[in-house]
Amino acid sequence: MIVVSVFGVIALLFIGLVVAGSLIKNRYRDSAPHFAVPTYTPSPLETSRPATEDTFTPTPTPTETPQETKPTDVPSPSKEVVRNTTLEGNTLYRTGGLPTVSCSAGSPSIYSHSQLKGLILKTSRCLDKGWSRILGEQGIDWSPPGYAIVSGKGRGACGDFPQIGSIVPYYCPRNHTIYASTGAMAKGSGNSLGYGQIVGWHGAIISMMAHEYGHHVQQLTGLSDSWWQKTQRSSSRSGRLALSRRFELQATCFGGMFMRSVASTYPVTPARRNTLYYFYSRVGDWPGYPRDHGTPANNNRWFRQGYEKNKTFQCNTWLASSSSTS
Repeated sequence: MIVVSVFGVIALLFIGLVVAGSLIKNRYRDSAPHFAVPTYTPSPLETSRPATEDTFTPTPTPTETPQETKPTDVPSPSKEVVRNTTLEGNTLYRTGGLPTVSCSAGSPSIYSHSQLKGLILKTSRCLDKGWSRILGEQGIDWSPPGYAIVSGKGRGACGDFPQIGSIVPYYCPRNHTIYASTGAMAKGSGNSLGYGQIVGWHGAIISMMAHEYGHHVQQLTGLSDSWWQKTQRSSSRSGRLALSRRFELQATCFGGMFMRSVASTYPVTPARRNTLYYFYSRVGDWPGYPRDHGTPANNNRWFRQGYEKNKTFQCNTWLASSSSTS
């Protein structure tokens, strides 16, 4: 699910949902390759607001009925494989990095619903190209997620989007659909700042949509089921929150991988890359809210881990230290 909440406003929307389907029983459990624990610390460049970014006063938007785009059925891989669906040794970690994908964004305005929605749907096809290729190479069944994008508010299979006082999109495992409000993401809602009030560049919002797509990847690979079963077995709230943070930070790392894969054509220039680093030093859990997505410092670290390493096993938050997933 998207995602990381600005100023930590929203608890994880996945929790409480019954994830359909049972785990595929593993006939073996292989060890995950060694990975580098992210050690990045936000620099002054990342924690100082870029002078070129604009802010504005949020305006109310009407409630809308979402128009959902349905996932398209894709033939399953012909080869039979024995899949590992565990959190620590998942088959996903054998896939390597996302291939370079040509994905020109153009110059859409994040404050225009039609332009931002068009960019999200256009970019979704770039996400499809990259993830379908590397999952298919490992024999992992792939199908694209659906999308429901509105300018104001809507209601989806997993509830209202965004929730009251929230701005974040979410991924719903019930129907494999990503729900988002362009107005909330760009302009904020209630006391929640919009992503567009942190940085005005559309790449920040697209990286968040890539985070939501990361939840779809987790669903397809069995990571979601394994996470949910472990969450149900946890006897403490702190334990469940710790699992949630690892789950969310992994999706953030996947989002970083995608932005790296399209960097040459989107484009993500060095200056824009630093804008993304700054952005991820500003989003995450904040004092007074549930600690379910990770601190801003760790969001920054795991986004950078995905962007700079571009390897799925480098996004294995389940083997990382508790301090890097706090």
